[in-house]
Amino acid sequence: MPSMHRYDVEVLHLLVSPAHAYFGRARDGAADVPTTDADLAQVVAGKGIVGDRFFGKAAHMDAAVTLFAVEGLEAIAAELGAGPFDPLLTRRNVVLRGAHLAPLLGEEFELRTGETSVRFRAGRPANPCAWMDRVLAPGAHAAMRGRGGLRCRPLSDGVLRRGPAVLLSPVPLDPDRAGVAEWRRPSRLP
Repeated sequence: MPSMHRYDVEVLHLLVSPAHAYFGRARDGAADVPTTDADLAQVVAGKGIVGDRFFGKAAHMDAAVTLFAVEGLEAIAAELGAGPFDPLLTRRNVVLRGAHLAPLLGEEFELRTGETSVRFRAGRPANPCAWMDRVLAPGAHAAMRGRGGLRCRPLSDGVLRRGPAVLLSPVPLDPDRAGVAEWRRPSRLP
C-alpha cells in the first residue's frame, strides 16, 4: 500500500435524495423532491449511500457518491458576482471544505469521519448540468465545468458524518487549491 498523505478537512453537508430533481426542461422548474442534509450517511461498498437516488443502480456503480469542494462554489459565486450559493443545489452528496479533489481522479482514497472511515475510488469528474444556470445563476454551468467535484465508487462500508474529517490520499494535495479547476489533461506537444 502506498504511503498516505493526511489532510484535515470538514464535511459541511451530506445530501441524501431519493429521486432526481433536475430533469426535463429547466423552464419547467425543478421537481419537488425531498432532500435531506443529513448528519450522517450510511455508505455501502459498491452501491452508494443508503436512501440516495443512485444507490444500487448498475449504471452508477462507479459513480454512486459525489464529492464536492465548497471552495469551488465560492469561487464561482465570486466570479459571477452572485451572493453565496447553497451547496445543496449542486446535488452533490458530500460537500467538503479544505479538500483539493482534482488530483484524486483515478485514485483510491479514504475519508474518515468520527470513528469510521469509507474508502473510495474517484472514477470521473462530476460534470455540472445545464440546470446550474437556473438554480444557481446564469453562467454557473460554464463556470462550474472542471470544478464540479468527483464521482466515486465506495470501496468499503461505513458511516460518513458532518463535521471535522480526515482525507487520506496516496497523492500529495495542495489544500490551498481546493475547488480549483484542473480536470483537463495537458495537450500533447506536436
